[in-house]
Amino acid sequence: MALLAGTGRTDITPAPGTPQGGWGAQTHQRGLGADLPFYATALVLADGQQSVAIVDVDSIGFSPEWTQTILTAIATLTGLPLSHIRFSCTHTHSGPNTFRIPVITEGRDMILEYLEGLPLRIAGAVWQAQQNLRPVRVAAGAGACDININRRQRTADGQIVVGRNPDGPVDRTVRVVRLDGLDEQPVATLVHYACHPTTMGWQTQFATPDYPGMCKRVVEEQLGGVCLFLQGATGDIGPRLGFTGDLAIYRRLGRILGLEAAKVALNLDTLPREAKFTGLQPSGATIALFEDLPREPAEPFLAVRSRYLQLPLKTFPHPDEAEAEAVSLRAQVAHLRQHGTEDEIRAATAQATQAGMRADRARLYHGRTHIDWQLQAMRLGNIALIAIPGEPFAETGQAIAAGSPFPHTLFSGYTNGGFSYLPVRSAYAEGGYEVETSPFAEGAAEIVVAESLAMLHEL
Repeated sequence: MALLAGTGRTDITPAPGTPQGGWGAQTHQRGLGADLPFYATALVLADGQQSVAIVDVDSIGFSPEWTQTILTAIATLTGLPLSHIRFSCTHTHSGPNTFRIPVITEGRDMILEYLEGLPLRIAGAVWQAQQNLRPVRVAAGAGACDININRRQRTADGQIVVGRNPDGPVDRTVRVVRLDGLDEQPVATLVHYACHPTTMGWQTQFATPDYPGMCKRVVEEQLGGVCLFLQGATGDIGPRLGFTGDLAIYRRLGRILGLEAAKVALNLDTLPREAKFTGLQPSGATIALFEDLPREPAEPFLAVRSRYLQLPLKTFPHPDEAEAEAVSLRAQVAHLRQHGTEDEIRAATAQATQAGMRADRARLYHGRTHIDWQLQAMRLGNIALIAIPGEPFAETGQAIAAGSPFPHTLFSGYTNGGFSYLPVRSAYAEGGYEVETSPFAEGAAEIVVAESLAMLHEL
């Protein structure tokens, strides 16, 4: 049975006035509008025996509750089992504020209306992809792009901050999967890259899909078809130019990445050809003549695996204590928004944001020693896509790619929910934001590597 693929897309651009961003250093709440459109894009793959869906959403991410609501809507409308749905977010930090709703005092009604409209819109894109299934051929390749950098910078006093560390681990690989119709015209292109979409910082009042949105636009301009962006292992990776209010910068970085991805895709042949020597042609020089004969590739093997890992947790205080602190600080922010200076609002918002994060962790993890963490993998011929929720470090992605039995392995975070950082063991001694905010105890990342490699060998 031939491999079939179909695509679907829906516009999820927030309206002007929708709460935007969510930075701790941010003083505004409502966004002025969107600089580029936001999309939910779906790719459905089928081989006559089973179907899988890959969904790419221009969003920072969602709470476990909203993630489950979206996944359930997709499964209900399409009939796909939950284990066969990959719901991935680009993780843009300048989109709608869908994840820090308790701190919103202006426009909460708009963000709730926005959220309530998403499940069926996203499900509709997957359903649309099911209606557009057609035979395809597949090829994969890789390039390189240097718009990213390790972000765990050590200051002169030894503190680890979110900045730029040119000597730290970084994965600059641009992994590309191209799916063509039988006419060799692109149906879909998958672009996989690791970099936090924090180009646009707290200064901007415009919603942006950050560099992934621009990257997808460029690839579609160059190739045609639909482009999906799959975020890599980027817990300790950021843009080399970031935390800015200059909209031109994210557009530039996205264009650089998009052109590299398009170059890789344009060099891929989904229908390979063999050169057959046919003779010589006398001219100014004697020219060898060839006929390039198409060679139909083997049908790609489609398979999916999903299971839950038991990852160890840190110890957390009682949620009532943490929530009381967060409520008090949010009240202070609300007061200062009416009567304080911009600097006072920014400082208080940062404190309230940090307290809210502590309260969320306490609510989710107090009294628990382990958590179930989904590991999901899809095989497409000699290509493997494997993903977890949360924010794994680059070293984790590199270890999985290096140990994989597949020549093309795309490991991602930000899939099927979860905001939690997943630092590698060496980071715990150093400390820093990612370690301090992570719910995981040492050793969790190493479990992910071992279990991922086991699953890849199963496939």
